Amino acid sequence: MRVVLGVAGGIAAYKAAHVLRALTEAGHDVRVVPTRAALEFVGRATWEALSGHPVTSEVFDDVPEVAHVRLGRTADLVVVAPATADLLARAAGGRADDLLTATLLTATCPVLMAPAMHTEMWQHPATRANVATLRERGVHVLDPDSGRLTGADSGPGRLPEPDAIAAAALALVDAEGKPRAQDLAGRAVVVSAGGTREPLDPVRFLGNRSSGRQGVALARTAQARGARVTLVAANLTVPPPAGVQVVAVETTAELQDAVRTAAAAADVVVMAAAVADFRPATGSAHKIKKQADGAVPPLALVQNPDVLAGLVADPPRTDGGRQVVVGFAAETGDAEGDVLAHGRAKARRKGADLLAVNAVGAGLGFGTADNAVTLLDGRGETVGTVAGSKDAVADGIWDAVVARLAD
Repeated sequence: MRVVLGVAGGIAAYKAAHVLRALTEAGHDVRVVPTRAALEFVGRATWEALSGHPVTSEVFDDVPEVAHVRLGRTADLVVVAPATADLLARAAGGRADDLLTATLLTATCPVLMAPAMHTEMWQHPATRANVATLRERGVHVLDPDSGRLTGADSGPGRLPEPDAIAAAALALVDAEGKPRAQDLAGRAVVVSAGGTREPLDPVRFLGNRSSGRQGVALARTAQARGARVTLVAANLTVPPPAGVQVVAVETTAELQDAVRTAAAAADVVVMAAAVADFRPATGSAHKIKKQADGAVPPLALVQNPDVLAGLVADPPRTDGGRQVVVGFAAETGDAEGDVLAHGRAKARRKGADLLAVNAVGAGLGFGTADNAVTLLDGRGETVGTVAGSKDAVADGIWDAVVARLAD
């Protein structure tokens, strides 16, 4: 796939080298187009060595190739990282005063911009208006992270992590480099991910092996398909996607509150988090000590609320609109039935629009790069199967959701 990596002139330009590395290691042919100011931060030789291509920022270089038109026309994907306030303003205004802005004007492929600037610049009405204009035109503009900026400054405006930028950009195209359908454009989506933890004492908890990979993939692919995404993140072991709204939670009760709050205006709720079924009846304010006589203190458990069933029985959407609810069932099978038999019973019991059933255990489901799910409807009937990378599985689930939204 042919990728143009634009680099604007901010201190975060050095991180673009890591974005470039992530894209090339994924097997893509990357042409770097820095602005003049960007070359003050990272020199031409660095970009040429890492990309294997000549680098220029000028429209009048390499005139016979008509680079200012050819680069945009032939690209499968354009990524700008960092996108400074100046670059956003020039792109929104349709300027073509250097090679990067000219490339943006001729690009017909997906374009992703990752802003980075001081907090006051990001929050300025002019910048906000420029971002809104670009998004209205179909440009994917990530929200910056919050954190340490130049010097002692801290706040929103930090460039997202390079791997997250590369993942968000690559999610905009399919395996063949074609633009991903924007069939969730204008939709609000809530995804829960990770595993809840129920404290036993100040140092111990009841939890599970969920890494949050599948939920993060669902959030990332929904965003790539045009949705506004809120990710309710329970103890993730992988970074959340760049640009989505993240609500961090710990326990099942916190997750339930966060999901229901976010879902009040959502078209789709996907419960991909592994929610603890039980919690300690009472928590200890102090670390539970070993007993000198070897006695084991009793552990009384109570049942947690069924978050998924509650979403179905008492829909949180406040405007009365249609809300598609998707659940997950991680099963192992036992003497009473196999994974799918337990999944069918759960689908009928929960009543969600879709239930994604997957086998978990040693080397299956939790923490792995791949997954395989069977999609069931509320009657327990199979409506599809999806297997492959967790991004591919996420796409298959969203395909089924889009069909439900159309109905």
